[in-house]
Amino acid sequence: MAGFSFDERARLSIELALASPDQAESGRRRLNAAASAAGLSGAEIDLARRGASFDHQISKAIDLALANEDDDNKLLRMAAVRAGIDEAALLRIEAFARDAKAVAR
Repeated sequence: MAGFSFDERARLSIELALASPDQAESGRRRLNAAASAAGLSGAEIDLARRGASFDHQISKAIDLALANEDDDNKLLRMAAVRAGIDEAALLRIEAFARDAKAVAR
């Protein structure tokens, strides 16, 4: 399995998953445009907004990003590692999700 890269597609997929359903229309359009420019199809954008991805590794990254900080994320982390996501990428995903959730509050 190829290594995982926390690249623009992965970051935007996670950002879409973390976005509030009540997000302002201008924010939705901006995020959709950025995702489209990064190469995500309309179906990929819709799926990311529902917290999933057609890409197995990105799907595991989204699962980890959506987890509550109070939860024991050991199983999610193990699933992500089995999918080919290394520890450095896991830490970046968790930090990105933590920052995005803090901004949303």
